[in-house]
Amino acid sequence: MLFVTPSAFCQSEVLKGVINDLAFYKAKKDLKYLSGAKTTVDSLIKASPDSLDLERNIYKAVIYSSILYIDSLNKLHQPDAMFQQTCDLVDRLGGYRKISKYEAELDYSKRCLANVFIRKAFVLINRSELSDALQLLETAKKYAPDFKPIAAYIAYADNKLGNLHAAAKYYEALVGGDSTKAEYAESASNIYKSFGDTLSALNVVKKARKVLPKDRSLLLDEANIYTNRKDYHSLVNLLPALLDINSNNADIAFVAANCYDHLNQYGTAESLYLRSIELNSSAYDAIFNLGLLYFRQSKHAQNADKQLDESRAAQWLERANEISPNETSCLQVLKLVYQQTGNQNQLNKINNKLKQLTN
Repeated sequence: MLFVTPSAFCQSEVLKGVINDLAFYKAKKDLKYLSGAKTTVDSLIKASPDSLDLERNIYKAVIYSSILYIDSLNKLHQPDAMFQQTCDLVDRLGGYRKISKYEAELDYSKRCLANVFIRKAFVLINRSELSDALQLLETAKKYAPDFKPIAAYIAYADNKLGNLHAAAKYYEALVGGDSTKAEYAESASNIYKSFGDTLSALNVVKKARKVLPKDRSLLLDEANIYTNRKDYHSLVNLLPALLDINSNNADIAFVAANCYDHLNQYGTAESLYLRSIELNSSAYDAIFNLGLLYFRQSKHAQNADKQLDESRAAQWLERANEISPNETSCLQVLKLVYQQTGNQNQLNKINNKLKQLTN
């Protein structure tokens, strides 16, 4: 709740009744005291020959904005025109030369009005009236520019309306400080990736991870970006943490294995391919890559386990072929394996299969 009886009010005798009503409301949370404060301040302004009396009008702004914010169900039966009347008053007070004396009170009134605009915007969002809701949210931001959630609400509305560049900028602006939330960075990242701008997506995720280093979704997003860009030297630095929090995830084990494979760390790659297959016995990519790894190892001139690696390559590639029998890339590698081992019977079978598929 934003309502706090402003401590900076001077204790003038004329406004003593208003001050007392505000104090009673703060203590008892009974709307009748706000109603009483409104009645009193209205009568004071009406009775005063100077309708621009700054002190009385700042009280009026505080009381009116408080009622609009707190009495959301309008139990006090205020007229609809009161909202615009209060906005006009607050805007007018902001232009007064001596308003600095009441800066805290004016900021309070603005925050109350900002929340009313947000509340009205949410009603429109629920009706899918997003354009009108966006206008209300942008007005709310003018009244409370430092209230970070408003930027998130605007970004949401922009995103729904297809204003993707604007949405991404609003989400990104929320990343990097105390207000950082993983969903803000993820939203910005997803929008940038939809444009094909993976560099901006990566930058916003890395920025968020400096504040939220243990967030799983951000870690996975950064790892996925490196994987898609085939940036294995950057990806490898994330793998220990990634594997630690996803120890039973076959896909993560495969991503890690593939990374180590490309970095020529074959022992680690082999272990992780086997782990991925253990977790998902029908994982074609892991099975095919493992067979391919053994085949590459069998071609090394100084490999003492050449025949064992050839046998392993054939075994895993045949298994991959059983899972996806029409995958020509697997058949092509099997063809090379059987050419290398001189297994003419299997080679003939593979050649016949390839002819059938290509014809």
